[in-house]
This record gives sequence, structure tokens and C-alpha cells, in this order.
Amino acid sequence: MNEHLQSIADGVQSVCSQFGDDYWLARDEDGVFPHAFHKALAEAGWLGITMPEEYGGAGLGVSEAAIMMHTIAKCGAMTAASGIHINMFGPHPIVVYGTDEQKAKWIPPLVQGKHRVSFGVTEPNAGLDTTSITTFAERVDGGWVVNGRKIWNSTAQVADRIMLLARTEKREDVKNRTDGISLFYTDFDRSKIEVKRIPKMGRKAVDSNMIFFDNLFIPDGDLIGQEGRGFYQILDAMNPERILIGAEAVGIGQDALRRASGYAAEREVFGRPIGQNQGIQHPLAENWMELEAAWLMVMKGAELYDSGQSCGAEANAAKFLGARAGYNAALQSVLTHGGMGYAKEYHVERLLREVLITRIAPVSEQLISSFIGERVLGLPKSY
Repeated sequence: MNEHLQSIADGVQSVCSQFGDDYWLARDEDGVFPHAFHKALAEAGWLGITMPEEYGGAGLGVSEAAIMMHTIAKCGAMTAASGIHINMFGPHPIVVYGTDEQKAKWIPPLVQGKHRVSFGVTEPNAGLDTTSITTFAERVDGGWVVNGRKIWNSTAQVADRIMLLARTEKREDVKNRTDGISLFYTDFDRSKIEVKRIPKMGRKAVDSNMIFFDNLFIPDGDLIGQEGRGFYQILDAMNPERILIGAEAVGIGQDALRRASGYAAEREVFGRPIGQNQGIQHPLAENWMELEAAWLMVMKGAELYDSGQSCGAEANAAKFLGARAGYNAALQSVLTHGGMGYAKEYHVERLLREVLITRIAPVSEQLISSFIGERVLGLPKSY
């Protein structure tokens, strides 16, 4: 890692060091958003790392954001990372397609940690087929009225803003199924939005929800870019998101590996450290190799993105390989700890629960493989 990126890691680590295992275990058990951590990062100026300098950000790239999120994930796994990373990729369509007035109004509160954003894209009956969403924004005087529902909305319990993807033309009325979808950034009006929390196995402090829109009014000024082009605008956030998820998964895996190696060096059975046994040692060595290889792909994808080059394959591969390597390391860490790996005391069961989501979201391993097969290998489309 070069000196510049190392300084990013060191700076973020200085904030993370204020929050130890007890803090993250408590958040896992009480299900409360890590407000103190979020505030500390905002005060240190890290929330706006990718935002333009003229709006209070640092104006840095996805490479720096990947270093930041990797460091955060090594500290508090997905409970720490999930409450932060939408600030890295979520507002990107605002930066690219927003007006000067919108940028000046919306970006500074994000950088300062004053606004928390929920991301409204996925729907129960659409899943990864975004063009099949049915949440509809009907044109009215001065704006739109939205009805419909979304699922897996993170931070909707605490959000005061929402980035929302909705149809402004019905699918049957457009020539291309990707047309007629618009992107909005608007107030999270709880008098018109019902929020139902989804209980889940990990990342409990960062809430996941199903939300229902009942005649939510969105003013004209909250439309991002051109009406009907929202599908294409949201794509600008997807490659950075995949890269950052990969970075976070690697960070969790490295934390799990550190804990497993430490335990294996200290734990004695039959008069010798268990780490002296190749049955323990070799799987951990393989975890290290997998994590290092995945990290290289993360950084390759980030460098390509920051230099304006095509990076779809690399970003998807970074997410796939990072999630697999992180999961394998967390699972092996639990197994290395034996019975104590099942106990909360050693935290590795928490890491295993939290890293699993990186294999599922924001895109499945199967779709990534299909993308690589079609776009890289030139094979026929399989779906």
C-alpha cells in the first residue's frame, strides 16, 4: 500500500480504535444503530471522502473509499460498515446528474453526518430484475405522487432522506424495459411511508425494512437528472458498491483470520498449540492467500474506476471473490475456535453471521457468474 492510501487507513483506524469489541457486541444485541461511531467519523471528516471538495467532501476516489471501508469492516464488521458505505456510493448519481442547486443543498448534510439516507430500489416481486419494479410515481401539479413498496431498505428506521427508484411510465407503455424509470432524492415523510423492520440473523444494528408508500408527494426539484432515465443513472452507483462490498468482506475475513491465528497459537491440546497441527495451520494459510488475492482484485477494480476505464467485470469479481474469501475465513475461524467459536465471547460467530450478507447482496453470485460468462467470455446469455 502506498503512503497516501496508508495515511487513509491510519486516519480511519484512529477513529475505529475508540470502539472496541464490547461496543459492537452490544450493538449486535440491542439492535441500535451505531450513532456514536457514525458521529465520530463525520466529525473526523471521513463521511465525505468521495464527495466533491466544493461541497465539503474530500474529492477522493473509490480507491480511497475502499481503503476506508476495509478498515472500518476490520473494526466492526457489517454493523460498522453498513451504516457508512451508502455515503460512499449512494449519492453518486447526485454528483453526476444533479443540478448545482441540488448538490449544494443535498451533499453537505451527508458529508456532515446530519442526513441519513435509505436506498429504495429492490421490490419483493422484482428482486434483482430492477426493470420489473412497479412502485409508481404519477405526475401531478408540482411533482409526483408515489405509491408502492420496497424491501431491504437499510436505515429506514432512522433515515430522514430516501433515494428512490420508481416507474414514471408503466413497463407495458415503454419500448425498452429500462426506460420509464426515474430517480428521486426526497424527504423520508413518515406520514406517507410505513416502515416495517425485518428481523435478521446478522448486522442487526443496521435495520433492514419493508416500506410502503401511500400517496407520497415528491416535488419537481427532487427529481435527479432526466425523467425516465433513472435506471441508467443508478448504474453509476453499482460498480463502486460492488468494489466496496468486496473490500468490506475482505476486512471481515482478515479480522476473523487474525482472531483464529491468535487463538491457534495460544490454545494447547495434548501438550501442544493447536496451531502446530497442519490440520489447523493449512486451512488458515489458504484463507490468507484467498484474502490477499481478493484484495488485489478489489484494488484493481477501484483503480480502473478512478481512472475512468471500464471496470464492470473487475468490480463484480471483487465482490464475488471478496465475499467468498471473507466467508471462508470467518467459517474457518469458528471451526478453529472449536466449541468456543460458537460462543459470543470470541466474536467470531458474529463475524460469520455478518459476512454472509456479502455473498447475497447487492447482487447474487449466480448473476455475477452470468455477467462474466456473457460479457468477458463471450458466451450466450443464460437468462
